[in-house]
Amino acid sequence: MSNSPPTPLSSLFGSDDVASNDVSAPAPKPAPSAATPAPAQPGGYGAASIEVLEGLEPVRKRPGMYIGGTDEKAMHHLFAEVLDNAMDEAVAGHAKAIWVELDADGFLSVRDDGRGIPVDPHPKYPGKSALEVVLTVLHSGGKFSGKAYETSGGLHGVGVSVVNALSDHLDVTIWRDGFEWHQSFSRGHAQKSIEQISPSKKRGSRLRFHPDAEIFGVGAHFRPARLYRMAKAKAYLFRGVQIHWKCAASQITDQTPTEDKFYFPNGLADYLAERVQDTETLSDIFSGRVERKGEAGAVEWAVVWSGAGFGENDGFTQSYCNTIPTPDGGTHEAGLRAALTRSLKSYAEMTGDKRGGIITAEDVVAHAGVVISVFIRNPEFQGQTKDRLSSSEAQKLVENALRDPFDHWLTSSPKQADRLLQFIAERAEDRLKRRKDKEVQRASATRKLRLPGKLADCSRQDAKGTELFIVEGDSAGGSAKQARNRTTQAILPLRGKILNVASATGDKARSNQELSDLGLALGVQPGAKFKDDDLRYERIVIMTDADVDGAHIASLLITYFYRTMPSLIRQGSLYLAMPPLYRISQATKIFYARDDAHRLEILEKEFKGKKPEISRFKGLGEMMPAQLKETTMDPKTRTLARVTLPENETEIEDLVETLMGRKPELRFRFIQENAEFAAEDLDV
Repeated sequence: MSNSPPTPLSSLFGSDDVASNDVSAPAPKPAPSAATPAPAQPGGYGAASIEVLEGLEPVRKRPGMYIGGTDEKAMHHLFAEVLDNAMDEAVAGHAKAIWVELDADGFLSVRDDGRGIPVDPHPKYPGKSALEVVLTVLHSGGKFSGKAYETSGGLHGVGVSVVNALSDHLDVTIWRDGFEWHQSFSRGHAQKSIEQISPSKKRGSRLRFHPDAEIFGVGAHFRPARLYRMAKAKAYLFRGVQIHWKCAASQITDQTPTEDKFYFPNGLADYLAERVQDTETLSDIFSGRVERKGEAGAVEWAVVWSGAGFGENDGFTQSYCNTIPTPDGGTHEAGLRAALTRSLKSYAEMTGDKRGGIITAEDVVAHAGVVISVFIRNPEFQGQTKDRLSSSEAQKLVENALRDPFDHWLTSSPKQADRLLQFIAERAEDRLKRRKDKEVQRASATRKLRLPGKLADCSRQDAKGTELFIVEGDSAGGSAKQARNRTTQAILPLRGKILNVASATGDKARSNQELSDLGLALGVQPGAKFKDDDLRYERIVIMTDADVDGAHIASLLITYFYRTMPSLIRQGSLYLAMPPLYRISQATKIFYARDDAHRLEILEKEFKGKKPEISRFKGLGEMMPAQLKETTMDPKTRTLARVTLPENETEIEDLVETLMGRKPELRFRFIQENAEFAAEDLDV
């Protein structure tokens, strides 16, 4: 998002102001005729400013709207779209096999033995075949009416046409109606009309394409290991299909095989068994498939529990709708959690275990490995890349499908069910105990805050994994509150520069409102009464503007922590956020620079001979919440500097006293002795 100033309203609507001393109404303006162009509008905004994008131009101009970006993940989404179409043929019962091949030139092809995309002339587009319409017209396909496909993953109607738009070369071969057909495309445009090649008894479709370097960057290429995993996952999702994998040896840099075949007769149960084969589990795998006739759809699932967790996670959930991954979950996951919880609570009631009443859905799935796949007609997703399922009927379908099978699974193996109930009930009791203990601590701290609306606390009760961001001013605090993860990140805005405790008297420091609020928010008492165990957050992050004033505020805060609670620094809990000072962008390339030196480094390395747009952030409050999250607050993309103390703390004490203490002559002498370094920084 650009940081350029907003366009004035006058430039958007023109200006028809009448002078204040003109008492008569202005003469009406004649409407421009078709033969006479309208006069130019102030600000250059007229009819000529209205841009009309034809065909697949919108996709090439804004690829992020269709595939989520132009990075490597987005590029592999092209493969997902083509593979989804082939899987739709298999799910509909028209295809039994799919062939995926990555050749030495970086071209990726996907073939199926289904019905083949229709090649006859399209009634709405004279002179074009149905195949060309599907490849070049957005929102075209056979999945809208429900007549050609009962369920499908590509219901947005943009999948294969988007692949065509973002490929520099795409070749399509169709086998149907007793012939082989072929047509070539480039960047969304047909290179020639469809050709009938020769008679053939085969049937199916084959798309061979290459991602466009103009979109994804020079050197961008498919990763065999990633393609291999994606193809294998699809085979698990539909137990009746075979997927054949082939890759040129020159493309492989790891242990990915050059050839393989995926076929899993037990579907998701086979997948889950392979994933947890090295994990000690509390139960057998609970799996099954239920198909509802008519409009309802089908559900397949596999669930297993482990007391030790699964690798780095206590539990995991993978969900799919019409073979499309839904990493952000949705209504089908909610239905599964509800069904498992209801059945387990009923089993507890039946066996006389009163702890069933405290069990929640989170307790049930916290240590579970879950894979669920639903097939429904006309699914609704949030976002073009379909990351979250929002269809309300999916929740009801899954709940009804799992309820009886899980009840039967529990009652048919009482020893296994009792062990599982015992484990989950104990987790629920531990959760309630931790919440009670932490609520007492938090209630004590927040009750004492004289400015209760100032601290935006996080929702997690346990200090582990939580962070308190101390930010400069209410404006930055507002952006930070929108950018944060509400579960783990708390925000405490400060009013400007805090008291310098190195030069203030003890009584003045103790009576300072800002420092008192900070101590209460942390849950600790400064000085001799400080206890590490009282700290309400695992990390304390000082987040100030990337300028001189911000550095001064950060110095005052570090001084406060060093003088009043040095063990907080010794245990590694104090950090400095590293917000950018500049945003540098050109087309799809966006970089953030910490300072002037970093800006020059990026310009020389990434924008040689080019003039990108450079925006300077005036402060954290000037950043959009999404930018603040991406650059400074998201653990996946941010950089934090940990504040540490040297082994010889006498050195740091002397430095603090010199720079922050009560004797200005010490600072003056320090400046004189180090002026040459400042001159170097300023290129004097």
